[in-house]
Amino acid sequence: MTFKTKSLSIAILLLTISLTINAQQGEVNVSQDSDIDKLLEYKKDIKTTKVYKIQVFDSTDPDKAQREKDNFLNAYDEWPVEIVWNTPNYKVWVGNFATQLETDRALQKIKKKYMYAFPFQPKLDKK
Repeated sequence: MTFKTKSLSIAILLLTISLTINAQQGEVNVSQDSDIDKLLEYKKDIKTTKVYKIQVFDSTDPDKAQREKDNFLNAYDEWPVEIVWNTPNYKVWVGNFATQLETDRALQKIKKKYMYAFPFQPKLDKK
């Protein structure tokens, strides 16, 4: 191959490469279900890193735990209440507090009726 042929081949090769590089521009449209945005907003609202709760009651009898949950809901309806079973006890847990300060403020109110209530951070289940 002569110098002229090599130069021409390189020029054609560079022209072809530059055309293919420019041909990669385009527009991408993503269509997604509107429920995905709702789920993302819901996930932002739930603070999964640190959650504080207050335990107000524990018993080996599930009926007593349910009664105490109902009594608590009658007295304080501003926080969610759940019964959790940890062998061998049924525990009544209150709230999903994001900060220790929020937990302490709620605990002050709760201790007026439930003097043995205490705050804690539940262990997160690893699934």
